[in-house]
Amino acid sequence: MAMSVDPLVVGRVIGDVVDMFVPTANLAVYFNSKHVTNGCDIKPSLAVNPPRLVIPGHPRDLYTLVMTDPDAPSPSEPHMREWVHWIIVDIPGGSTMTQGKEILPYTGPRPPIGIHRYILLLFKQKGPVGLIEQPPSRANFSTRLFARHLDLDLPVAATYFNSQKEPATKKYAM
Repeated sequence: MAMSVDPLVVGRVIGDVVDMFVPTANLAVYFNSKHVTNGCDIKPSLAVNPPRLVIPGHPRDLYTLVMTDPDAPSPSEPHMREWVHWIIVDIPGGSTMTQGKEILPYTGPRPPIGIHRYILLLFKQKGPVGLIEQPPSRANFSTRLFARHLDLDLPVAATYFNSQKEPATKKYAM
C-alpha cells in the first residue's frame, strides 16, 4: 500500500489537491499507447484528445472522475489553483469513461509556463449523482469541495503526469 501512496505524497497530489488516502483500486490511463504512471512526462501534443481509461469494479458500482491542474497558471504562482480539465460522473465499474455522464468536457494540457501536474482522481459514488451543473469556471476549482458537494468519500485511485509547454517549431526562410 505504501508504494501506491508514496508518489502521490512526493508529487504533492496528497496535500495540494486531496487529503491523505490509501488507493483501493487501480485506475489505468493511456494516451494512445503511452501508459500514464505517476510523475511521467506527457507532451501536450500527445494529450490533445481524452485519454483511454480502464475503470475498476463491478458494473453496479458508480464512479466519478476529476482531472485537474493544481499549478495554474504557473507552479511558482498557482493563483488559479485548481484548473479543472474534465469531470465525468456515473461511470459504471469495469467500463470505460464513455459510459459515464460527462459534466465538463475534456480539455488537454496547455501549460503556459513551467512543469504542471495533471491529476486524475477516481471517486466511488454512493449512488447515481443525478442532475449536476457544470462548475461556473474551470479556474479556482476545488476537488475537495466538489467531492464534498457530491457526498463522495476520499478517492479510491489517483494518478498524475507532468507536462510542460512544447517548443514552437521554427520555420526558416530559404
